[in-house]
Amino acid sequence: MVAVDTHCHALPYWFEPVEILLDQMTRNDVDKAVLIQINGMYDNSYIIECMRRFPGRFSVVALVDTDNLDAPQRLAEWVGQGVEGIRLRSVVRSPGSDHLAIWRKAAELGILVSCAGSADEFASPEFENLVKELPGLKIVIEHLGGGGRDTPPYDTYRRVLALAQYPNTFMKVPGLGEICPRPSPFIHPMPFTEIPPLIEMAIDAFGANRLMWGSDFPPVANREGYHNALKMPKDHVKFKSEADKEWVFGETAATLWKFPG
Repeated sequence: MVAVDTHCHALPYWFEPVEILLDQMTRNDVDKAVLIQINGMYDNSYIIECMRRFPGRFSVVALVDTDNLDAPQRLAEWVGQGVEGIRLRSVVRSPGSDHLAIWRKAAELGILVSCAGSADEFASPEFENLVKELPGLKIVIEHLGGGGRDTPPYDTYRRVLALAQYPNTFMKVPGLGEICPRPSPFIHPMPFTEIPPLIEMAIDAFGANRLMWGSDFPPVANREGYHNALKMPKDHVKFKSEADKEWVFGETAATLWKFPG
């Protein structure tokens, strides 16, 4: 099984350089990773350099300043350098006459959107209308659509999961530390005594072939850590089959990103 991490950050001047990520990937038998640009950083040169230095290991999701009218042009320039996706917040709208200009440009370029937002934002009619407006644009909802902040009976999260009716939507599955509170006092070796059924709900809604694991490296180090963010979902989420597990931890991502080189 090819293991793919679809949500990593790497920079030499914030978080960690890519060599630290590669070490974690090697230690945990993760073959490939998607480098997601951090919020507010519009120079994607470093993560493109990482993709070129380590052929076949990385794909790049870039960021552009969507407040500028030339954002679609800038996106096209980055795609020309090998970028395979753009990161947008669910509420982002373009200036000018076409508020969906940057979204339409992504669709035109044949790249995907890695989409950040809160559960309320994803569950809104405005976001659903955007998804319907651009059926050819693959939209990957990050961090379980913010569902980890919802509480039973998970009414808002269920509205997020209803987006699964649109076949151009996908969702990222995080480590358990993102949806379970850190225990105090600490419990060893399994710190989480109660795991909310959020990932199982996502499997039921989207199917495993539209879900993908993302560690959130390196912020995950402030939660359960990289190794546990991979191991604990594999061991403690109720997957319907081993085949479903393979889709979530690698196969889905391999169908969406090319990992140049």
